[in-house]
Amino acid sequence: MARADVPVMVRTIAAGKFRRYQHLSVWQQIITPSIGLANVLDVFKIIAGFFQSLWLLLWHRPDVVFAKGGFVCLPVGMAARCLRIPVVIHDSDARPGLTNRVIARWAAAIATGSPLKHYNYPRSRSRYVGVPIAARFHPLTNSERNQARQKFKLALDKPLVVVTGGGLGSVTINDAILRAAAELLAQGVQIYHVTGKAHYDTVQARAPHDPHYHCEPFVFEGMEQLLGTADVVVSRASATFTQELAGLAQAAILVPARQLGDQLKNAAIYSEARAALVLSDDDLERSHALEEAIQSLLESHERRRRLAERLHAFSRPHAAHDVATMVVTVGKTGVFHSDEGE
Repeated sequence: MARADVPVMVRTIAAGKFRRYQHLSVWQQIITPSIGLANVLDVFKIIAGFFQSLWLLLWHRPDVVFAKGGFVCLPVGMAARCLRIPVVIHDSDARPGLTNRVIARWAAAIATGSPLKHYNYPRSRSRYVGVPIAARFHPLTNSERNQARQKFKLALDKPLVVVTGGGLGSVTINDAILRAAAELLAQGVQIYHVTGKAHYDTVQARAPHDPHYHCEPFVFEGMEQLLGTADVVVSRASATFTQELAGLAQAAILVPARQLGDQLKNAAIYSEARAALVLSDDDLERSHALEEAIQSLLESHERRRRLAERLHAFSRPHAAHDVATMVVTVGKTGVFHSDEGE
């Protein structure tokens, strides 16, 4: 928020989340102390956050509350309900989170990141808008691609694979690309590996000593240029990041985190539409699947083009405007009537 284009007042509240992990059974989650105890403690955080939210909303008296769906939104949404302040929610993921499923019961308007067929929200109050991303995430021209490569000190005449595990990084993806690196480099491929800050030292110690293997903990500026100039991007399947790849019209290999149901659902939608190659964490750990997938895409420009076109079809460049329109409409009238025909 400190970097926002307009001044933003920031207030914080206590909040807790209900921890559920796709790769663990219900019984395993119950008997794991770190999970069960944390869930119990977080109930009290939600209660505290609810009363903090009541005070903040009474003090500021907003016309509308916009909730993005994270667990911190639950106490705010409940407080808004008690004070009869209309709520607009947005769900980036194709798998609605628990917070949004609760707040959706009384929300005045619901914006979704994927087509409505993937949700159980009431159609009369829902609209498919996509995921708001920055306008700079657009397909790069050849000139812009060359400029980006020069900026990041990349060869203009070698295929480029950009690998990232998200802001926190991914051990699974990091290990897989390190195993594949020698063979890919031998075939003339250059790799830009964004490791995540917590994993950089470990990865750097194992990384090949090759001028075409670039290892960075994080990219603070120009990530859209780096991604846009790649021939293949390997990443997790978070809703926002995948939408950024869609905006850039990039050929992508998505590896949803096994413990995150939202990423698994996101990846399944893109796989079904043949808009991205999807590999599991198990695939990466048990085989040379990542290396083989990268090679198969680099060997076929036509296949990369088709993947990029199908992924780009999911891009919704007016998503931010559409969400803002919904918020303003509800703020002025208190209601929203969808004309969504899906």
